[in-house]
Amino acid sequence: MRRWRLLRSRRPSTFTDKVKYKMLRDHRELLVTFADKAAVRRYVTSIVGEGYLPVAYAVTDDPSVLRDIGLPTEFVVKPTHGSGAVVVISGHADSAATLPSVDACWSYTHARPEAVDREQLVRIARYWLEQLYGQGPNREWAYGRVPRKILIEELLRGPDGGIADDFKFFVFHGRCEFVQVDTGRFGRRTQDFYRRAWTHLPLSGGHPHANPPHPMPDNLTEMINIAELLGQSTDFVRVDLYLVGNRIVVGELTSYPAGGQSPFEPKSFDLEFGRAWTVPSCYEDRRFRMGRATTPADDSVSDELSM
Repeated sequence: MRRWRLLRSRRPSTFTDKVKYKMLRDHRELLVTFADKAAVRRYVTSIVGEGYLPVAYAVTDDPSVLRDIGLPTEFVVKPTHGSGAVVVISGHADSAATLPSVDACWSYTHARPEAVDREQLVRIARYWLEQLYGQGPNREWAYGRVPRKILIEELLRGPDGGIADDFKFFVFHGRCEFVQVDTGRFGRRTQDFYRRAWTHLPLSGGHPHANPPHPMPDNLTEMINIAELLGQSTDFVRVDLYLVGNRIVVGELTSYPAGGQSPFEPKSFDLEFGRAWTVPSCYEDRRFRMGRATTPADDSVSDELSM
């Protein structure tokens, strides 16, 4: 099956096909570092400094720590080895919201502090650690190489007190070409795409556009610079940043947006995004070996944070 997928994806032209090409062929350790929500913090620190990271309260492979650990009123809990599973605890959650059942917990959840049952949080975290994300080594293989831990971080707030807007920078060969802006994760969600110069694109990824479109951020140049520095060692990575006041915070580095299934409407933009990306015939040549991450062997964020 993998051999057939390799043959079918030899000459990709669209963005989504190039993501699939990368999933099948790029097995550098750098991608494991990007996929690991704990290890990527060291990578970010080594490139742009720790001042662009959210505060990490703890990283642990023992979910029972969540019973008694001292935390602020608002915080975020997520597994280090996957995508799409987050528990956000904040006073802006719906008053009726509660933590999900274990069989529905690989999802985005928003709950108020008074609704949080620590025992249920332990059960959710334990379930997360039991899951192998990424469907095996021939698909989103990098996640299967990530040590399974639980990361507890600060909640990043926007100007209205809700979750901060998410700015996603598409970096090809060290240059940002497009920016995606997601707002209202737990409310009226919007999604917009812009060119580097902040020209709004008539592109839909499945959610409605903001009305009116977002103004250009005052610190867009700095955000692009950070994204390009973080993406300079690879052919493509999406760098997710948040704006908290004037503070820029790195969220994630994503090598496989939507697992190669990103919706583009109109579909012509799939080809346009793909034109910015020249995939190599081989990811193990000298240029790409030099792009391997250099991070400490220790897989904790720091001795103080490991539990």
